Amino acid sequence: MNRRRRIYEGKAKILYEGPEPGTLIQFFKDDATAFNKKKHEVVDGKGVLNNRISEYIFEHLNRIGIPTHFIRRLNMREQLIKEVEIIPLEIVVRNIAAGSLAKRLGIEEGTVLPRSIIEFYYKADALDDPMVSEEHITAFGWASPQEIDDMMALAIRVNDFLTGLFLGVGIQLVDFKIECGRLWENDMMRVVVADEISPDSCRLWDTVTQDKMDKDRFRRDMGGLVEAYQEVARRLGIMNENEPPRSGGPVLVSSKDNKTRH
Repeated sequence: MNRRRRIYEGKAKILYEGPEPGTLIQFFKDDATAFNKKKHEVVDGKGVLNNRISEYIFEHLNRIGIPTHFIRRLNMREQLIKEVEIIPLEIVVRNIAAGSLAKRLGIEEGTVLPRSIIEFYYKADALDDPMVSEEHITAFGWASPQEIDDMMALAIRVNDFLTGLFLGVGIQLVDFKIECGRLWENDMMRVVVADEISPDSCRLWDTVTQDKMDKDRFRRDMGGLVEAYQEVARRLGIMNENEPPRSGGPVLVSSKDNKTRH
């Protein structure tokens, strides 16, 4: 990848120019960050797992007609994606009270919400990604009213799909974050799901034990981050069932060997 031009580097990924116009290569790093990089470690194998889990989810989203930037996985750490103009918002969907919502509103963590709640956060590390309203979004021109509607519709569809996907393998989808981008095709523009969907961007709890299987293990110094991500991959059929956790990185089955689960 050193021969290719680096376009952007974030906390967990690097974007390089793609092999064709309108494409980029998304590289998954092993960096684990929390609290806008106030906490930072390198966790061997995390990027490989996130690449494969995100590939699995995005392939399924594409298959059921939810538009995304994903084209295909290139290798254990890289994906070929469509170049999009990222909308500077994080869209968070909450099904169960946890994290900042529980703290902010004084709700006991684990409380099932009356309905799924969608929140918007402005992507600005220097400001700690503040929560914003639709009024803020339109007033400052971050997205149009139609784009807000499109993002909310995508978030609801992704939530419906992920809830069923994870429940089928004994995992509760507590909440998750997506990002969206503007994809230009000739003179037409549409809003698509971008970035990644992985245990880095979802809260996932075991339905029986309530064990955390996501980045909260890193945020809260619980340990076992890679092992938890490996377990998510195993349940989705991405990892070999008999592969033991190990520090040298996960062994993952190839896409062609991976059977689709409904």
